[in-house]
Amino acid sequence: MKALVVDDSGSMRNIVKSSISKLGIFDEIYEAENGLEALKKLEEKGHIDLVLLDWYMPVMEGYDCLLQIRQNSNWEDIKVMMVTTENQQENIIRAVIAGANEYLMKPFTEEMIQEKVRMALSLYDE
Repeated sequence: MKALVVDDSGSMRNIVKSSISKLGIFDEIYEAENGLEALKKLEEKGHIDLVLLDWYMPVMEGYDCLLQIRQNSNWEDIKVMMVTTENQQENIIRAVIAGANEYLMKPFTEEMIQEKVRMALSLYDE
């Protein structure tokens, strides 16, 4: 499996990558600093299973990136998880309606993000 971590903070990308890599299910974990870069990576890297997407970023915000992903029929199987400080109920609802599979609020624990990834990918082998 492949994942793409999209956040303008390098330290946050590292935290997310470290947390999800411990699940042992991702062969590749790519990074992008904003939504526009994420879309380019999706074009370049071929099939990606999961995009972990921050909301507030320069160039292109996560919500706009989510809309672009959901408008592209080549990417209809990609699971998208918002990982953000955005906690306004109406924006959470907007993201889910737009096609986000899961939503995780920062700050989070390693266990929280791992559980949300399992939920987004429907990985329940217990």
